[in-house]
Amino acid sequence: MAGSASSDVAQRYALLMDLFAAGEEIMRQNLRRRKPGATDEEIEQALVAWLQDRPGAPGGNGEGVVRRWPRSG
Repeated sequence: MAGSASSDVAQRYALLMDLFAAGEEIMRQNLRRRKPGATDEEIEQALVAWLQDRPGAPGGNGEGVVRRWPRSG
């Protein structure tokens, strides 16, 4: 049944990517409402900035101490 587990992982990953794309589109809509005169390029720049600076982004969305990877020593 290894093929079944692999298929499940692929389906979950596809769902993850669909949800991420939906989240990006929702944020684009929010940015367009906040900045009605912005160009498409300005909206994309604002989206990238938000993705990099949103809560949790700098730490990789995880709790705890940020560490280098791979660990050395």
